[in-house]
Amino acid sequence: MNNIKHRFSIKDLENLTGIKAHTIRIWEKRYNLLEPKRTETNIRYYDLASFQKMLNVSYLNNNGYKISKIATLDENKIPQLVRKVASGSNVESHALNSFKLAMLNFDQTLFYKTYDSLLQEKSFDDVFYEVFIPLLTEIGLLWQTNTITPAHEHFLSSLVRQKILIHTEKAQSKQINKSKKTFVLYLPENEIHELGLMFINYKLVSKGFHSIFLGFSVPMDSLLDIQNYYNDIIYVSYFTVMPDKDHIADYISEFNKKVLTSKSIEFWVLGKMLNALDLNDLPSQISPFKSIQTLMKAV
Repeated sequence: MNNIKHRFSIKDLENLTGIKAHTIRIWEKRYNLLEPKRTETNIRYYDLASFQKMLNVSYLNNNGYKISKIATLDENKIPQLVRKVASGSNVESHALNSFKLAMLNFDQTLFYKTYDSLLQEKSFDDVFYEVFIPLLTEIGLLWQTNTITPAHEHFLSSLVRQKILIHTEKAQSKQINKSKKTFVLYLPENEIHELGLMFINYKLVSKGFHSIFLGFSVPMDSLLDIQNYYNDIIYVSYFTVMPDKDHIADYISEFNKKVLTSKSIEFWVLGKMLNALDLNDLPSQISPFKSIQTLMKAV
């Protein structure tokens, strides 16, 4: 079965490009920017070429080009101008569009080409912070609005995961155990969004710390096994969707009683589910963080 998405609604274009549907319609009528097609039942849709064009138009418009000027360009001139603008500045925005296109077409070659191009100008850390995090955040929203399928999200996530693993393996040889602390990274049960935690593991390893990565959906009781081997432990977790807002307070309370049994044990946590907690009321051995960057500054 061919899973490539060929048809897009105007709402899809809005979600993918950031241009409001109302604006797209105005640009169609005033500048003949797009020519929507129709199904056999007379429902309007846009093809892949229209989507790619709107990505480029959005990019140029965000970089100061007026739509009246863009509309006068020949079709083949628009991608050329995008490449020219991207080579001078705002590489991140251009890369985001390329990664979206790679995702929608399940195009690994385009992903690798875009990634390699970024690495010529940025470190892997900068690529992750400046491109991958915004991209993954947007992908999550696109999945929620049914603009993309879970297959698209898994495809992109697997490629990002691959890059993190490659850099982690390279950094492993530098692990010199800078302190007596052992970092234990895990995700709670039913939490599977591990890319952020994987990147934290990479950062810890690259800085020479002892880091144990347990992965996703780890039962709390399993964490206690680590304490049979190490005394000074910092557990690190990332609450993206689990525990959910109705259970996160109970989870924190149970973790405090069951796992934080010694003053030499800490719990560092981040993720959007922390918004459901009163962070000023957390036990003293639990530290919340707003981002990976702020967590790494505490190391």
